[in-house]
Amino acid sequence: MAEPVTGTRPSWALVAVLAGNMLLDALEVSVVLPALPGIGLPPHQAQWIMSGFALGFAAVLLAGPRVTARWGRRRVYLLALPVFAAASVAGGLTTDFGVLVATRVLKGACAALTAPAGLAVITTVFPDGPRQRRAVSVYALFGAAGFTSGILLSGVLASLDWHWVFLAPAPIALVLLVFAALLIPPDRPGAVMRPFPRALLRNGALLRSAFGAAVLNGTYLSALLLTTFALKPDGMGPMTAALALLPACLPVALASPFARKTVERFGTARLISAGTAFMTAGYGYQLLPSDGSYPMRVLPTLILVGLGFALAFTALNMQAIASVEPADRGWAAPLYQCGVQCGAVLLLSLTTAVPGPWVVVTLAGAAGVAVAAAR
Repeated sequence: MAEPVTGTRPSWALVAVLAGNMLLDALEVSVVLPALPGIGLPPHQAQWIMSGFALGFAAVLLAGPRVTARWGRRRVYLLALPVFAAASVAGGLTTDFGVLVATRVLKGACAALTAPAGLAVITTVFPDGPRQRRAVSVYALFGAAGFTSGILLSGVLASLDWHWVFLAPAPIALVLLVFAALLIPPDRPGAVMRPFPRALLRNGALLRSAFGAAVLNGTYLSALLLTTFALKPDGMGPMTAALALLPACLPVALASPFARKTVERFGTARLISAGTAFMTAGYGYQLLPSDGSYPMRVLPTLILVGLGFALAFTALNMQAIASVEPADRGWAAPLYQCGVQCGAVLLLSLTTAVPGPWVVVTLAGAAGVAVAAAR
């Protein structure tokens, strides 16, 4: 572990850098959405460009704690960022589908190392107490804002050329690398990672929360992907499509600063039940006949899905962590997040490969309601 940094300015400058990286990781999830129809691939292929990031994230996430314990948080962080930047350049310059997906997988793997390492650095630099809680809140807020920012950034860049969508994160990552090298304190040698506690695999509350969050994440991203391709025949360009998706994204960013107080007031169970019910209702709305216009066909679903995700997802996260002993949370968090990312990979693949994708999304959402609300 590193010595705590006592100066206020260096500490908060460090939080700004690490939170910026969290924003970049969240941005990577959504930044491809408005650009995908312009690449010219059918949905069942285009989804791999989106789910590739989640696949790389899930594949490396459980190894992350051991890697950072062995090599040090600072070293891992400073090695992962330039690889991320290089993968961004390669993805932006290629026209080969396989290479583009591979760069997305590699970037997801890098994010699986930098995101937990960044949070660990914050909890090390800031002593336990109000300052640490504020720093973690800023870190989480940037992550929530990153998803919405990615949608808007993609709309702007894809209006020029879709290649810019994949190139743009490279200079951001390099700027963060420079400041991270200056601000992240060195690790103390001799860090030891506890063995994986197998009791986590028998923790029913944790597993139910992970399954519910996996379904929520997978159905949410699938709904956005299906909507993006549905908007193309309406003649919407990338920027218009990005703005059209905002009703499903803005609630997540706006609700993030109030998430903890909302959970304290209403409890996780109520928020999970209400949120998942809203989302399932939104998916089911797509099975009803409509006049085909955006206000009648698309907007109600996006509003319900955005509101439901904002209510339920953070509550599921908090429910999962609360179900685990503090000593085991270093392993519980990556296990939980691995399940969340696997949900994205599986449901994105499934919904674009079968006829009647909204039926699949609705049924999956209903299953998520049942499991997440179970006791």
